[in-house]
Amino acid sequence: MGNDIVRLGKETLIYGTSTVVARLLNFCLVPFYTYYLATAEYGVVATLFALIALLNVIFLFGMDQSYLRFASEAENKRAVFQHCFYGLLIYGTLLGILIHIFAKPLSILSGIGANHVQLMHLAVWILILDMLNMIPFTKLRLQRRAWYFAGVRTASIVVNVLCNILFVAVLKKGVASIFWANIFASLTSLLLLSPVVWEELRGGFVQYDKLLHKQMLKFAWPFVPSGLASLLVSVIDKPILVQLVGLSAVGIYQANFKIGVFMMLVVSMFDQAWRPFFLAHAKEPNARQLFARVLTFFTAASLWVLLGLALLMPHIIQSNIFGNFHLIAPQYWGGLHVIPLVLLGYFFYGLYINFMVGPVITKKTRVLVWITLLGATVSITTNILLVPHIGIMGAGCAVACSYFAMATALFIFTQKNYPLPYQYGKLLLLGLVGGGVAYGSYISGGALPVKIILLCLYPAAAGLIIKNYGGQK
Repeated sequence: MGNDIVRLGKETLIYGTSTVVARLLNFCLVPFYTYYLATAEYGVVATLFALIALLNVIFLFGMDQSYLRFASEAENKRAVFQHCFYGLLIYGTLLGILIHIFAKPLSILSGIGANHVQLMHLAVWILILDMLNMIPFTKLRLQRRAWYFAGVRTASIVVNVLCNILFVAVLKKGVASIFWANIFASLTSLLLLSPVVWEELRGGFVQYDKLLHKQMLKFAWPFVPSGLASLLVSVIDKPILVQLVGLSAVGIYQANFKIGVFMMLVVSMFDQAWRPFFLAHAKEPNARQLFARVLTFFTAASLWVLLGLALLMPHIIQSNIFGNFHLIAPQYWGGLHVIPLVLLGYFFYGLYINFMVGPVITKKTRVLVWITLLGATVSITTNILLVPHIGIMGAGCAVACSYFAMATALFIFTQKNYPLPYQYGKLLLLGLVGGGVAYGSYISGGALPVKIILLCLYPAAAGLIIKNYGGQK
């Protein structure tokens, strides 16, 4: 069991290499945008990319998850790949044409305005290219070719960053150039993944298997409403803020929301390795004990990241380490107070990813629809109730509350349908230690030396808890 957890950790680090490099390079665009874009312009970018994220779920139709599930068991993996890839190509092209036709009303409805119709046209190309990239990326995950995965992801982000710098800062082509940069980045990924695609497409078409296609669609479709609802948790705040407080507020909120990328790194790199890992070990006799221990280690590590970012990031952003240059331009500092709430939300999302083992192994994925709809409902309700009174702080509260609701609901489902012997004593003690660090920082008046000392003490306390106390060892 110990070796299995070590292997999961190694794969997490490899996937994390690409994720960390990619997200950090992408994060470099945050200060870049805040210095080159007005808050309202950044609001347009944030709003449209939120819409792209939602539409991406519809374009994929859950087929990446279906491929992962069926290719892990099927003897004819080539047939599974072709059914996914060609099906998405036809379906995505039709959707892209529809969006292109109705670009103007969609632009008005989203809040970016009819004068940005050309951005909606560019968004269609981003959606189609990202859709075509996803199945070969998923194949690499299933085959545990983590370094290939990491290299392609990193190369794509490098292209994106360089194109942004060239188009926005040097050529000064405006907001549209940000979307062109994403198109070139997606094309780079598709080119580098072409050998992976060619492995499955060479030799001609496999015979169409109606039963296989039907089974894959049946497994996949619940991921569409659940994916939409899940994304609504993190992106619905942008269109709500547009309507209630304007594009400028969205720009300020988005710049600070992006600080949560560092917490999301931990969750994303874990997620990339976690799903193939628990599918591979699901039939082993000690699988449930193994999965339970994973949650304990994840909680200990992610709590430290959460506390470190929440306590130190405001100091880093406002410091003069880089002279007159800051991670976020001063006109965006009005949103610093939402950072801890966004980080907390991503921590709860990490717990949700842990509990995903239940519906996937039992093949009861339909429950994800209801759970994520719950999260979306909490998000929308909290935003509508709080944003008019406390502005972007209300949007931050909505992120934390909605992910907490989703994690709680999925935990209840998993324990009912696939009970896991979680180490509740250790988890409780880890939570108390984390709360103690936060409280100690608060009563110190936010003194930086106290924060650093408390953060340095946390790993030692967490290590003692995991080794000696609370529940199963």
